[in-house]
Amino acid sequence: MKEIKEILKAYAFAVKKKEKTALATVVKVDGSSYRQPGARMLITENGELTGAISGGCLEGDALKKAQLVIFQQQAMLVTYDTTDEDDAKFGVGLGCNGIIHILIEPIIASTENNPILLLKACVKNRMPKVLVTLFDPSHKRAAQPGTILLLDAENGTSSNQFDQVKLDIKSFVLDEAKSVISSKKSVILPVIESEYFAFIECMAPAIKLNILGAGNDVIPLVKLASVMGWEITIADGRSDLVTSYRFPEVGELLIGKGDEMAGKLAIDSQTAVVLMTHNFNYDLAILKGLYPYKCPYIGVLGPKKKLLKLKEQLIKNGISFQKGDEKVIFGPMGLDIGAESPEEIALSIMSEIKAVMTGNMGGYLKSKNGPIHNN
Repeated sequence: MKEIKEILKAYAFAVKKKEKTALATVVKVDGSSYRQPGARMLITENGELTGAISGGCLEGDALKKAQLVIFQQQAMLVTYDTTDEDDAKFGVGLGCNGIIHILIEPIIASTENNPILLLKACVKNRMPKVLVTLFDPSHKRAAQPGTILLLDAENGTSSNQFDQVKLDIKSFVLDEAKSVISSKKSVILPVIESEYFAFIECMAPAIKLNILGAGNDVIPLVKLASVMGWEITIADGRSDLVTSYRFPEVGELLIGKGDEMAGKLAIDSQTAVVLMTHNFNYDLAILKGLYPYKCPYIGVLGPKKKLLKLKEQLIKNGISFQKGDEKVIFGPMGLDIGAESPEEIALSIMSEIKAVMTGNMGGYLKSKNGPIHNN
């Protein structure tokens, strides 16, 4: 979500300067690529780039294509085939060994529900959404429907292009989009009885990090989470520590006792809670107040003995742990990377949270059988 938010800021600035823009989106990848479907980049007519569609090797060529799209005001599908060992013929020298399809769409400010406005609707709240992009790889230079539909659990927002596609395609797209809402997994698939492909993208909200504790060891964790674009809340009972001066990156600062805080913390399926108060009773009150646990990650700072004592006290307070509860509690929290300093510990914690949120094991990439990304 951070990349999308940066794109929205850059677009608003371009509108103020009355500059025309285009949006480049990776819609399909066959084989290996630095960025996966859903990566985006905003290009202005003056060549300013926000976001990224590769590790830097495609941006130059995509800029030229985008300026043509802006001039012609028509979407274009561009394909880079790097499976050829002589990929230097593209002038980019990728070395990725993949086929990358990038849709470049002109952004017409006066058009209702243009791609940027659909992206803007994605970040309005933390409700999971699905964004649908239609493209035709068989006719790359032909008019591309592009980003046409945003759907959430309650309603949908469509573009003019969606209104123009055939009824059976609309029905197919809507059915598949609803499936993605349920599964929370993006798909790329051919559209029945047409030459279109549909990139149906699950737009999960940014990870929300609720940090209990406001000591000095929390500062590097906040800075790193901010760089990642995570939404951050800090809660502590010490008012002298919970200040915007100490934590300028934090969106929400809460002050109060542990038994008061649990009810104030916003929790959803993209939320991580980390206990860093260095106060046993405060941590116990939070764990008690949050039960039953509805977030995928609760991290406890400190040795394993501390977590065992916390569990003993919770059981005495009438909480009966189930298998699902055990799965979401991590103590000691963090991946085993040999962390010692507060900065290294912050990296360890962030890495573990990210691995849990994506369902990965957090091992060495060189140990994986197959590609880096699970397509």
